Amino acid sequence: MIFSKLLPHEGNFFELTSRHSDCIVDAARNFCQLVMNYSDRDVRVALAKEVDAAELRANAVAAEFNTALHKTFITPVDREQLHQLIGSMDGVADLLRDSAETMALYDLQAVTPELAKLSEVSLLCCERMDQAIKQLTRLGKGDAGKQALLLCSEVDALESESDHVMRQGMSRLFREEPDVRELIKLKAMYDLLEAVTDRCEDVAKLIEGIVLENA
Repeated sequence: MIFSKLLPHEGNFFELTSRHSDCIVDAARNFCQLVMNYSDRDVRVALAKEVDAAELRANAVAAEFNTALHKTFITPVDREQLHQLIGSMDGVADLLRDSAETMALYDLQAVTPELAKLSEVSLLCCERMDQAIKQLTRLGKGDAGKQALLLCSEVDALESESDHVMRQGMSRLFREEPDVRELIKLKAMYDLLEAVTDRCEDVAKLIEGIVLENA
């Protein structure tokens, strides 16, 4: 017992996940603006750089998180849960960067209504995920756990909405898009943005597990 008291405890893991999710929301907002302003090349190039910068900041926070995890003997919740949480969150940031890069590399000619809607839903998903992460910093205080679970259910609902929008978009693409190259480009974008909401849902499930096991 004396030995355990001398070992590093706790760590500011939830504060770090909060900082990381701030970066994710920043990336998602800039990507959404990129889509909405896609016709203006200068604006979209500038916004793509902002998405990339936000992802780099997220990587730095994730590195700090993992260093702290290796140095901390006693963590506030299960060590593996923390490892999975930051890994899934980092996946969201990576997908947002990939989405911005893919739009530029593929030289997409125009944004469809479904692509615009998917970007909006992705942003909402990231924002709800961020709000749920923020509740973890208050875990054990007031109704933080209950609020986190409600926000996670909203993430789940948004992921279902994203699936619906994607199916509609794919159906319209294969029925109406005459240019096979554009069809391939748009399908890749739909897949990436749907993956963003999928990964947000993964984060939400991890948050639910942390809350329920530590209520």
